[in-house]
Amino acid sequence: MRIDGPALLVRIYVGEADHHGGKPLYQAIVELLRDRGLAGATVLRGIEGFGANARLHTTRLLRLSEDLPVLIEAVDAEDRIRAILPELDEIVGDGLITLEKVEVLAYRGTGPAGEG
Repeated sequence: MRIDGPALLVRIYVGEADHHGGKPLYQAIVELLRDRGLAGATVLRGIEGFGANARLHTTRLLRLSEDLPVLIEAVDAEDRIRAILPELDEIVGDGLITLEKVEVLAYRGTGPAGEG
């Protein structure tokens, strides 16, 4: 797959404790993006944050949380990102989905896993 030039970045903000179909929501989202052939996705675990309900989620020692913020990011061509949005909207309950125009300067891989 080749991507260069204008593209879209989708960011999906959810909680670590959120689930869909018996698995963590972030895992279900990554599997969905992979199944739909998107270029790639990254999951980032936050150390502190709050959402619409303003409840603080933190890793601070005196206030351990089992529902830390999780961010899933994916970049691909605009039409491919927009095509997946209805499915993302369906499985993300509490959370936030944003889009941002980006310019891809380089997207390189060595081929399928296990190849050089």
